[in-house]
Amino acid sequence: MDLLEAIRRRKTTNGAFLPDPVSEEHQRILMEVAGRAPSQLNSQPWRFVIVEDRSTIERVADISGSSMTEAMSNGTFFERYKPYFRFSAAEMERRRDGMLFDKLPAPLRPFTSQAFTKRGQALMNALGVPKTLGSENRKLVAGSPLLLGVMLDRSEYRPGELSSFYSLFSMGAAMENVWLTTTELGMGIQFVSFPMEVPGKWDLIVDLLKVPDELELMAVYRLGYLPPEQRRPAIDWSSHQRKLPSQYVYRETCEAPQSGWDD
Repeated sequence: MDLLEAIRRRKTTNGAFLPDPVSEEHQRILMEVAGRAPSQLNSQPWRFVIVEDRSTIERVADISGSSMTEAMSNGTFFERYKPYFRFSAAEMERRRDGMLFDKLPAPLRPFTSQAFTKRGQALMNALGVPKTLGSENRKLVAGSPLLLGVMLDRSEYRPGELSSFYSLFSMGAAMENVWLTTTELGMGIQFVSFPMEVPGKWDLIVDLLKVPDELELMAVYRLGYLPPEQRRPAIDWSSHQRKLPSQYVYRETCEAPQSGWDD
């Protein structure tokens, strides 16, 4: 697979992984490509913790699932991210960004227009949607053969200072290398994000992974090999659309959108 093909095929895995352990060879390859990312002054501010212990993964899954249920039931998640939620293919085609909820239980479909209202939130809670989502999330994380924690050296990551931007940029480049390489290795990857959405939950993971004071835990990902046929969760979304070049590229100055590249 060449680089352009890997970039075009890159995606987030919403579904389950195979139970097979990730081989040590593939773990080493993923860490090698992460370490080859660019960094300011070759500072290499990233650190990684690879987690295969089942009890640790189960505990992270508990934290993630309960976080998702809480964030979904109290409305904070929908309020924060509603600019990116799409409920029709036409809207997705027009906007070309965000997430299209194209798989929903039948009882919910008539109420998508009320998703961001108090009535809609009450309806979702009454139908047990937050619990369903939290349970699905817990299963996905618990069924992952490997978790990857990504940390930054606090001597480089100093919020409010320029070095903090440099270190965040470098971490993003390192993780993009990892993400593209999973495509080459027949693997999938997904950000375990919901513990960040609920106060106090992320600290539980920091303690669980015994992150030292000199490091900042920035993200946790779940990884594994992809099954031949991927089963979609009960509530799922797609995000294949990308903005056209004229929507995000300018020529010479920011007053002139790029033309002629949208075909």
